[in-house]
Amino acid sequence: MARPWEADPDTGFKRRLGKTPQELGNTTGTPDCPDIWELTNGDIAVIGRDLTQPLGKNLPDGVSIGSDERLVVIPRNMLIAAKPDIPSV
Repeated sequence: MARPWEADPDTGFKRRLGKTPQELGNTTGTPDCPDIWELTNGDIAVIGRDLTQPLGKNLPDGVSIGSDERLVVIPRNMLIAAKPDIPSV
């Protein structure tokens, strides 16, 4: 059975949501920076730390991580900074 949604590997990056990791003080300028991007197809890409193993062991009831999925964590200030850029519909 096909899943109702699949990530499109052929889409591109449209725009950053929120501020850069440098503006927020979340990086020293190295390439391993957390970030949030809107993709050209409207989906959202999140770059964060992979905590699938440590946090995946204690998921709330009804939550699961597929074999092709990862649980990533970004700084709280990054999501708050992105809020004005996130469409309401």
